[in-house]
This record gives sequence, C-alpha cells and structure tokens, in this order.
Amino acid sequence: MQKYLIKNIQVVNECEIKTADVLIHGERIEKVGPQISLPGTNYHEINGEGKYLFPGCIDDQVHFREPGLTHKATIYTESKAAVAGGVTSFMEMPNTIPPAFTQELLEDKYEIARNVSLANYSFYMGTSNENAEEALKTNEKKNEVCGIKIFMGSSTGNLLVDNPNTLDRIFKESELLIATHCENEKIIKANYEKLKAANKELAASDHPLIRSEEGCYASSSYAVSIAKKYNTRLHILHLTTEKELSLFTNNVPLKEKRITAEVCVHHLHFTANDYERFGNLIKCNPAIKSPNNKEALWKALLDDRLDVIATDHAPHLLNEKLPHNHAFASCWPNCDDKINPLAGGLEGAAGLPLVQHSLLLMLYYYRQGRISLEKIAEKMSHSVADCFLIKERGYIREGYFADLVIVDLNQTTRVSKENILYKCGWSPLEQFEFPASISKTFVNGNLVYSCDEENERHIRWNESIKGQRLIFDK
Repeated sequence: MQKYLIKNIQVVNECEIKTADVLIHGERIEKVGPQISLPGTNYHEINGEGKYLFPGCIDDQVHFREPGLTHKATIYTESKAAVAGGVTSFMEMPNTIPPAFTQELLEDKYEIARNVSLANYSFYMGTSNENAEEALKTNEKKNEVCGIKIFMGSSTGNLLVDNPNTLDRIFKESELLIATHCENEKIIKANYEKLKAANKELAASDHPLIRSEEGCYASSSYAVSIAKKYNTRLHILHLTTEKELSLFTNNVPLKEKRITAEVCVHHLHFTANDYERFGNLIKCNPAIKSPNNKEALWKALLDDRLDVIATDHAPHLLNEKLPHNHAFASCWPNCDDKINPLAGGLEGAAGLPLVQHSLLLMLYYYRQGRISLEKIAEKMSHSVADCFLIKERGYIREGYFADLVIVDLNQTTRVSKENILYKCGWSPLEQFEFPASISKTFVNGNLVYSCDEENERHIRWNESIKGQRLIFDK
C-alpha cells in the first residue's frame, strides 16, 4: 500500500487551522500531528509549506447525465472535472434516460460509476406519481443509497410528483432522507400566462418572474408541513429566496435537525442583474433571483440556517443553452459585445456546469472577506457528511478515508476553454480568475490529480484506481 507524508501544511478542519503533518497509508489517514517522521524511503513526501489541506468536498447535488444524455456529460468526464476542482464525492440525480425509477435502473448507475468514476459516488432513487411502492423498496438499502429525490417542481416531465397521496405516502414511509426540488407548478404556469398575455416578448430576465419567490415558498412550505406531520428526514435543495429562510432553524445542532437545506454556489454568486450580460447562460431552475435574495442566502449560510453548499451541476451543450444564437455560442465569452446573449428570448435549457469550480469560487469569496476557510470546510465537507450520515468521510481524522485537497492560495486559476473538463466544454465563469488553485486531490488515499506549478502547471492524472460507493450510517 502506498504511503504519502504531507509535511508542514495548514490543516483546515473542524473549525480551526493548524500546522501539521498528515500521513496517508493506503486508503486512510493514518496520523495527523506535528513533525511526523518515517524510517526508510518507502513513502512519498509532499512539501505542504505555504499551502492548505482541506477535506475533500462532497457535492450532494449533481447531474452527470448518464445514461441517456451522454452527449452532454458522462460519469467519467464530470467526475474528472469534480476531482480537478477538489470534489472527491458526489450524489447524482435520477433524471437520466431512463430515469432511476426502479431498483434495477438505480443499480445500473452504480455499476457504471464503479467502472469509470474517479470520485466517490452515490445516486438518488427517483420518484414519480406512480412508483411509490418501488421507491420505498430503497428502505432495504438505506445504508447504501444517499436518499430519495422528489421533484416537486416544474419542467421535470414524468419526474414531477404532484399527487398528494403519493407525496403523503413517501413522506410517511421513507426511512431515507428525502431530497426535494421545490417549486409550485400552478404558480409558475400562472406567472407565465400573465406575462404572455401582456404581449411581451419573454427574455431570460423574465425567468425569475415566472419561477417566482412565491412559487418557491409555496412548495417548500408544503414540503416542510408534510415532513413535520410525519417527522420525515427532509432536505430541501437549492434554496433561492429570502422568504423560504423562515422555514429553517439554527437553534438545533445539524445532527439533530430533521429538516435541512442546501444553497448552491451560483445563487451565492449571480443575481437577476446578471441576466443582462449572461442571458440564458445562467438560466437554471429554480431561477437566480434579485440581489436581496443573494444577500439573505449569504447571511443564512453563515448563521447556519442553510446547512450545505452544493452546485446542482447541470451541463448542457451551448447550442442547447442558446438555440437561436449559434454565433454567440461558438465564441463565448470572447465574442463581440454587440452579440446579444438574450437572443431567442426565454428558450434554452436550464442548468449550469459548475462542479470543477465550486471550491475555487468559495475561495474567491474567502479573499473577498465573506466566508472563512473553516466555514468553507464545514459547509462543503463536514456538514454534508453529517447531513447525510456518510460513513468515515468529510473530515481530516485519523482512520477516515483519505479524501483530501491541497489548495494553493498563492497561485491563481483563470477559467478558459483549454482547462475546462466538462464534456459540454463551457462555463458561465469563463475568463474569471480565482485567487487560488487546486494543487492536489486525493480520493481514498489515491493521488488522482496533481498540478505541478513549477513546471508550467503541468497536470498529472492517476486514473488507475476508481472511486468508491458511499456508505451511510443510518
């Protein structure tokens, strides 16, 4: 078994930063402490001076598109992008083709990941109005599956669950965490018809008016009411509104919460004002909303009403995002300013590719003074592990799996088409320069990604060992 000894690094873990050595032996962290020394030379020593060691990020909401949508992404390509961004574990959504509506289809996704994923993985069981019986069979494997996903929001085709009897039964009988996308279908449709009736040509900036704050709150409050009725373990995904924050508390330790919430990096970064520049490139569901909501989300994240940070990584090809503006799509972001990214009105797929840049984006906000390094580790690693009861991950602890990320705050990273690893080949953050870089990423003690800054930042990969299926202490 390989050994790595990381020397003299700043360890960011459990609300503190301390200088330490970290010994990795095989898959695990063997020792954390000052001045670790080993006899002989049968190990790899890494100089960590001036750098920071984070627990690997765990992203609880990604769409890696396999099976059925592999022209956009695959588990291999997106897990590779994740690892390059310091994300060592992910939980993937069921809206593939076919959707994960049966136990067999769910296990098919695990088998794909077992063979190709560079990061650790778990997959949500999908629900429809008709498959409650099948979805609840997941109770039998509650230690092997992250949760059950319910799309209570619009535009999800046959994944939309709006039958009150189905919702009631799943909330009542599920022994797993239920993760929900919350938007009210009736409110969304009414908003759309109202805008159309005004004879207005709809634009990307209308997206948050259609998928409004009221629509989000109506659905989230409904989910919370059912969860409280049955004491369900509920986790509401991608919060976007100030109003919804009243549904959550910071008066209870995370491990004791029955209702938790996630915020995504793009809702902490963009606002509705950015539609003027980015148009449909930042279209997503639920929508990016007005600036007051962004400020409220930041406040709730830092005071622990919001529990985890994720990405909702959802890649689409540029011609799917901008179907009527191929000229803009072909040269984004180095295009003529006269080309309008809003061409084509409100058409275009909803979703952003983000998993390669989520940790870097939070490190940018660290430099901006909005969040501490300790809080980043908490919200992107510790709290995700606690929220989902992930076994032996999410912390830098002796005996835990060595999912670790070395960060260099003295190097910058500029996003460009040349270094984007998403299969879709673009990012809404292109040309953005982060005041940090991901130096190395370990997954289960395997040094999968290494960026050699001294040799023109040459990237080295070790793809010989794949990630593992996440196990849960439920």
